[in-house]
Amino acid sequence: MKTVTSVSGGQSSAYIAANYPSDYLVFALVCIEDRKCTPKDAKLVQAVSDRIGKEFIATAEDDTILHTMFDLEQYLGQRIDWVTGETFDFVAEKKGGWLPNKLHRYCTVEMKLRPMHRWWKSKKIDPVIMQIGFRAGEERRAVRMNERLNEEGFLEFKDVIGKHSSGRNKWADTPWQRPSFPMIEDGVHRDRVVEFWKDKPVRFAQRNNCVGCFHRNPLLLRTMFDKHPEKMEWFSSQERKEKKGQWRSDMTYDDIKKHKLQHTLSFDDFSDCDSGHCGL
Repeated sequence: MKTVTSVSGGQSSAYIAANYPSDYLVFALVCIEDRKCTPKDAKLVQAVSDRIGKEFIATAEDDTILHTMFDLEQYLGQRIDWVTGETFDFVAEKKGGWLPNKLHRYCTVEMKLRPMHRWWKSKKIDPVIMQIGFRAGEERRAVRMNERLNEEGFLEFKDVIGKHSSGRNKWADTPWQRPSFPMIEDGVHRDRVVEFWKDKPVRFAQRNNCVGCFHRNPLLLRTMFDKHPEKMEWFSSQERKEKKGQWRSDMTYDDIKKHKLQHTLSFDDFSDCDSGHCGL
């Protein structure tokens, strides 16, 4: 079986890429259509466009992650395959008709897993071993993923496999990956990961995944308004659209933005549990 490492932009998945060889490295980029969020570096924008094979406007993630992928590729000496699906704008408008939230979290499926699964199909290879960046201490996350395995020990994904005679899409669940958690197996905790990257020429964002992830602590989201105002405004604007709903049931992002912090907060004031994650 071929081995794939899913690199998310964080230090943990990058640690796996650096220490556990695999046949492929793949990164799923979440794109948005808001040109106010376009990186100021035109060369970076062009480089990303070249990698994803279409015009890159902006990402809902920290722009530092774009640098992470190029830095990591240079450091490893191994190509990273970039994949992307429909934009977040399109997915929120067409896929559900409402914004994803804690109860209906379809964003990870549509913008991370679906493009990765289609990348896998394009390779025309058998189901793969997928190395996942869960660390020692995150066993519960691994258990939840393993609970979804089929009888043969594979995760399945529902996608289009052809057309019916009527012209409608034909869908099926396809076994495509067996998750592997090398850092859990080898007892690698967060401190070892951080120490490993201290002297390496790879830039990392202080928090990876979407800057406005609804799983994040509201105080962290408020801090994100200061760190990434244009991107957080995109998240707020999505709630103002008719019938889109809210990212969170307890408050709107406009409410979060209005909150007056009693003192200045830094990312170090928040733990991993506050930050949200895509499960990749």
